[in-house]
Amino acid sequence: MNTNRERRTPKRERRIASVREGRLPAVVLVGRPNVGKSTLFNRLSGTRRAIVTAMPGTTRDVIGQPVEWEGARFELIDTGGMFGASQDPLHALVLERGRRAITSADLLILVVDGREGLVPGDREIAQVIRAADTPALLAVNKADDKRSKAGMLEFYQLGFDQVFEVSAEHGQGTGDLLEAVVQLLRLVPSGRGAADEPSVDDPDEAAAASPATPAEVGIAVVGRPNAGKSSLVNRLLREERMIVSELPGTTRDAVDTVFTWHRRQFRIVDTAGMRRAGRVARGGQVETVSVMLASRAIESADVVVLVVDASVGVTDQDAAIGGEADKAGRGIIIAANKWDLMKDRGSEFVKAFDEELRRHLKFLDYAPVLHISAATGERTPKLLEMIDRVAASRNKRVRTGELNAFVKKVTDAHPPASPGRTHVRVLYAAQTSVAPPTFVFFTNVATTFHFSYERFLVNQIREAFGFLGSPIRVHVRKRRREDRG
Repeated sequence: MNTNRERRTPKRERRIASVREGRLPAVVLVGRPNVGKSTLFNRLSGTRRAIVTAMPGTTRDVIGQPVEWEGARFELIDTGGMFGASQDPLHALVLERGRRAITSADLLILVVDGREGLVPGDREIAQVIRAADTPALLAVNKADDKRSKAGMLEFYQLGFDQVFEVSAEHGQGTGDLLEAVVQLLRLVPSGRGAADEPSVDDPDEAAAASPATPAEVGIAVVGRPNAGKSSLVNRLLREERMIVSELPGTTRDAVDTVFTWHRRQFRIVDTAGMRRAGRVARGGQVETVSVMLASRAIESADVVVLVVDASVGVTDQDAAIGGEADKAGRGIIIAANKWDLMKDRGSEFVKAFDEELRRHLKFLDYAPVLHISAATGERTPKLLEMIDRVAASRNKRVRTGELNAFVKKVTDAHPPASPGRTHVRVLYAAQTSVAPPTFVFFTNVATTFHFSYERFLVNQIREAFGFLGSPIRVHVRKRRREDRG
């Protein structure tokens, strides 16, 4: 098999054109279960995105991560184990997703296990790659083992022009593999020149030049198992990207996908269902790591979509997940999913449902609530609109003059409590940061406000300036002598 031939088929012409249009080229790792694809994915991407265990079939969904090597960038994609033995009840769906990733790849890397030697499953996948007519490399993993050295030559039977001995666990040979990827894809460095860098001499100028929303909005879709998170992601992407089944715990990795909506770029992350800590511990290593990755997705997101199963109602675990997003300072939207099952309940049910939701999640009173159906698509376009609004809201900045006029008006009418003899006065305030919006109130004596007054200020700020779906942080400082001018 000549995997590096230069013959330009229509399929390859389309693939090259798509790369030129600005999309990062896709480099897809394929192979049997448990050959080390996820370990290699983590090593090449410099992350811990993929779950790694000794259990075959741990990876189910297709996960991607941008990778940069010597200034050249591409999207590295990990797939579930194809062919070979698997006891995973969803293996057929995993195989389907793997085949789909192969057809959309710009470059394929077949990962094999050097310790086991060449097996029939490797030959089957090599045939699939040959049929895809896509450039490909062969990575013989676990090459640091003596058993691997003895059987290296037999892998040349697969017909790959370039064969690399690597150790995903220790990093051996991965640099050579990355260089071959860059050369085959004819990638060039994509860094900006010094002239394109914004000036940092004037912080006010830098703040004014910064966009109201980030260039790419990160979305984490979170919730309990079987709330419909993967179905929702598929609906928003308009493709069956995520594996969906009635089996709890179907999604394991935190799987992210980049898409464009109304000329805005979003990176949406589907996460594993998050159960209570005790149940997670009993679920074993895979579930423990899955929940950890879901928590990381919350921390790195701009907006968190908390998916609540409307047919079950709001639970304490929903509140715990929402609390984690609030603590992380993310924008939050509550999506009551499976609303198509609730339509015949009448308006009184809707009112009672929303009241119960707000009671359970009262600390998220700033988060908008949408009644949606991932199954039918009802109000899912509205969800994208809301995500865009919340992302912009958490990056909003209030001008200092406008803020202090507001502060004077509010504190004159409702001054903070004075625990001692000295009357507490709010002298001025400043918004010190965004995402989440953070405000510092300078006073003459107080270093803290009573929690009820702090909540009052937050509500007043929200009423005056918006900040839809975003938590607001308030800090209090006593004015120092040097601040008095």
